[in-house]
Amino acid sequence: MPSRYTRFDRSRLSVLPLSERANDLPLGRWLSLEDPVPPFEHPDLAAVAARLSAAASAGAARVLMMGAHVLRAGVNRHIIDLIERGVLDHIAMNGAGIIHDYELARIGATTESVARYIRSGQFGLWRETGELNDWIKAVNDEELGLGEGIGKQILESDFPHRDLSVLAAAYRRGVPVTSHVGIGYDILHEHPNCDGAALGAASYRDFLIFAAAMERMENGVLLSFGSAIMAPEVYLKALAMARNVAHQQGRAIRNFTTAVFDMVPIRGDIHRELDKTDPGYYFRPHKTILVRTVADGGESFYFCGDHRATFPALREAVLEA
Repeated sequence: MPSRYTRFDRSRLSVLPLSERANDLPLGRWLSLEDPVPPFEHPDLAAVAARLSAAASAGAARVLMMGAHVLRAGVNRHIIDLIERGVLDHIAMNGAGIIHDYELARIGATTESVARYIRSGQFGLWRETGELNDWIKAVNDEELGLGEGIGKQILESDFPHRDLSVLAAAYRRGVPVTSHVGIGYDILHEHPNCDGAALGAASYRDFLIFAAAMERMENGVLLSFGSAIMAPEVYLKALAMARNVAHQQGRAIRNFTTAVFDMVPIRGDIHRELDKTDPGYYFRPHKTILVRTVADGGESFYFCGDHRATFPALREAVLEA
């Protein structure tokens, strides 16, 4: 039986062209590899860089999980450079990541002011960005992963700034980009042409691609940049799946490195959980990525700083390694 509850009629929405939107982040926000960056130093960066190098030599996983704010920090070229060098062999992002990547490639700008556009209800309702929904339907028809299909489309497009697209660069190099979407989280879900079934199927395909990457985590490295929910939760479930199969085969996945890069200060020992009475206990990257999943043989690191400083610093440490 169909739902007995009233559903919103999306045909009533007014969807405007991007040319009428004021963008908060213009093209000049994105750094070249030679541009000066904010200083960031940490004695453990060299250790993480060395682990990435060793993992690459061993053919183990080198996974970057990130929130969309990392792209907004202007470090796309630094991410792409590490893809091109073979340092990273899997990228995972949330649904907002593919939106920023697409808009940047298409118009050389991205990001709208919530405060400005929520007052009139125009927030998120931009015609060209909604084209991604049609692309997602095509991706699902081809049974591709969500990140894979969007990367392919951007790479084959005539978008003037596609050289800044992380998804396109990864597709060109054969590096999986997986997009882990929560329904209702992203502006695409507002649009009349959004197909929830196609979106869910493509994103679930990405989850299974990510879980396959977790099967290669022994002696590997997982980096989490600026993702308080998606990264720890997706990683946790996928690692459980990979360990379940490994256990049946008499193998173990426990000797690997995790590193969290965020702007949230962690009190006390990063390798121990805080008490449940402490609000910091609920910062999932701490208890999940830094403590629980490496408790039986792995090692973890934490770096607190702005992504515009920390990602270039990590790349520099990798080059030095």
